Amino acid sequence: MILPVTLCAAAAAAIINIWLSVRVGQMRVKHKVSIGDDAGGPLTARMRAQLNFVENTAFVLILIAAIELAGKGGQWLAWVSMAYMLGRIAHGVGMDGGALGKGRSVGTLITMLTQLGLAVVAVLIALGRF
Repeated sequence: MILPVTLCAAAAAAIINIWLSVRVGQMRVKHKVSIGDDAGGPLTARMRAQLNFVENTAFVLILIAAIELAGKGGQWLAWVSMAYMLGRIAHGVGMDGGALGKGRSVGTLITMLTQLGLAVVAVLIALGRF
């Protein structure tokens, strides 16, 4: 069985993770920190943005795959996946603060709503109500 939404979401997640990794690397070079962090400074913020992405995206990808495997995916699931990925980009940029700092809270809200919504759908599927 091919899971097109899951495959596209996983590919997007991999690309976003690479982008977040590059941003961490850039900050390491800039602040000359090879190992560890900068005790709460901009490097730490970028590291947390990447780790937060990894922590949350695993659950989202599992839920997307499970919903698709249950045969309940479709275009709506692709839109949810896309919104989630855009929210994670906003969060990553927002962690730098400044003019785009609002992206952090927007990304956090999108992440939480996505996880909650997908979890509810998964439970409804399991109960035979979706």
